[in-house]
Amino acid sequence: MSQLEEGETERCLKNGESAPSSNVDVQSEAANVSASKSFFKQNLVEQKNAKRKSDMTLEEMYNGQHGFEDDEDDDSDWEPSALPDHHVVEVPKWFCLNCTMVNIGDDLHCDVCGEHRESGILKRGHLASPFYGAEGLTEDDAHAADGLQGPSLQSFPSDNATAIGFDERMLLHEEVVMKSHPHPERPDRIRAIAASLAAAGIFPGRCYPISAREITREELLMVHSVENIEAVELTSHVLSSYFTPDTYANQYSASAARLAAGLCFDLAAAICSGSAKNGFALVRPPGHHAGVRQAMGFCLHNNAAVAASAAQIAGAKKVLIIDWDVHHGNGTQEIFEKNKSVLYVSLHRHEGGKFYPGTGSAYEIGVMGAEGYCVNVPWSCGGVGDNDYVFAFQQVVLPIASEFDPDFTIISAGFDAARGDPLGCCDVTPTGYAQMTHMCSALSGGKLLVILEGGYNLRSISSSATAVIKVLLGESPRHDVEQVMPTKAGLRTVLEVLKIQLNYWPSLESRFLKLQSEWGWYALQEKKHKKKRGWAKVPTWWKWGPKRWLYRLWCKKLS
Repeated sequence: MSQLEEGETERCLKNGESAPSSNVDVQSEAANVSASKSFFKQNLVEQKNAKRKSDMTLEEMYNGQHGFEDDEDDDSDWEPSALPDHHVVEVPKWFCLNCTMVNIGDDLHCDVCGEHRESGILKRGHLASPFYGAEGLTEDDAHAADGLQGPSLQSFPSDNATAIGFDERMLLHEEVVMKSHPHPERPDRIRAIAASLAAAGIFPGRCYPISAREITREELLMVHSVENIEAVELTSHVLSSYFTPDTYANQYSASAARLAAGLCFDLAAAICSGSAKNGFALVRPPGHHAGVRQAMGFCLHNNAAVAASAAQIAGAKKVLIIDWDVHHGNGTQEIFEKNKSVLYVSLHRHEGGKFYPGTGSAYEIGVMGAEGYCVNVPWSCGGVGDNDYVFAFQQVVLPIASEFDPDFTIISAGFDAARGDPLGCCDVTPTGYAQMTHMCSALSGGKLLVILEGGYNLRSISSSATAVIKVLLGESPRHDVEQVMPTKAGLRTVLEVLKIQLNYWPSLESRFLKLQSEWGWYALQEKKHKKKRGWAKVPTWWKWGPKRWLYRLWCKKLS
């Protein structure tokens, strides 16, 4: 008897099974096992290649870099869960509708944001209770946003009204295959805002819509290269594709991007011509990361840049773009960094270039004769809230904007610096966004267009957008900004920006000297605040002794 047969007989006797009758049976069984393994492995290879095709980037599609081979030694896509195992107990897992964060178990509320598992936020926006499910809504509540999709919704001219740009076809832009986590830039973002506006009676109601159209190739060529336009158009022929690992497209994405850009173009033209008082572009995909050539950061075409070009065609000689998205608008900066007729101001997390996309330091001021027409306010840490943003508006944004004296103002309104956003991790409230909008409304004779950019917590994005639109309608925010106390880190950032920009905007010099003289007072207030939070008092000998460098390092860490 062979060694295989002897081993098999011993195993069977040990387990109380009958031994194989002959060597031929053993060989037959071994052959069957080998064939099964071969079939299973071939099936995994085919699945792996299919996955590679679905994740293929646009660059690979252009260059024909398919390169799918049956690499038998590469088990990087091996998924043990694909094997049937009756001894494995699956733990219930669900993703929060509001913030997309993963939750383990059968809890009814999200561990991160507290939203109910069956939230009704897509029916009533932020007006829906976060503590109860959608089944608690009345029939009228459940259909509050249906008016946005009805055929009876028609545009009408009014020179004293706020215009809204929205089209449900932009909802078709979504990631085809969800990977390990729902993509944060999802159709529910504008669904939640639309539901909030409908439930509050703002739109339809107090605002009027404009007719949607896809932007033309000629209009796009004013801000983008042929390379960008053709790359986006190519996605309409593919079920699923990626420009970058985080920037997806499906067969409807190109049309959605052209609709978003077309709405922004027409809103800017309508406001400049006086057909509308101001406007809000409820659009996606966002745009401020899209540069002259590249699509990136969830963005395909640059909506703010398109709106600026439309305003200039309509007669605006100088255009101001204020970008308060938590990420730097590197695409918008690239498009206008050589242009003195467009002033770009961005407030964003930077952290020395460690925060996406890594650009936007205070020293990026414009090039080739347009120095000073790019103003970056780069926050050095997360958690930035209302006071720092309003303070930066008072000391940097508004003084420079007033000296620039724009004919038209655009806000790239990302709401991912809002409290509760999973990507931004900052602390701006709807009141803070309303206050910043109110401060901008006095610029350019009130000709103001707000364009949606980022924002990935449905409750915070819908409440913040609603607060901004209420200001566009003429309501005043309930917030006292006379005595705004910034954080020490916020003050340091503002001083750094003022020191750089006063070389190009002379009116800033007096502000810089005044704030610099008050630095000691601000630092004292911050020190008192930290003591209240429980920081230990450091002995004097530590401050000025031989190891004072350790104290300075400690202070730097606290700040």
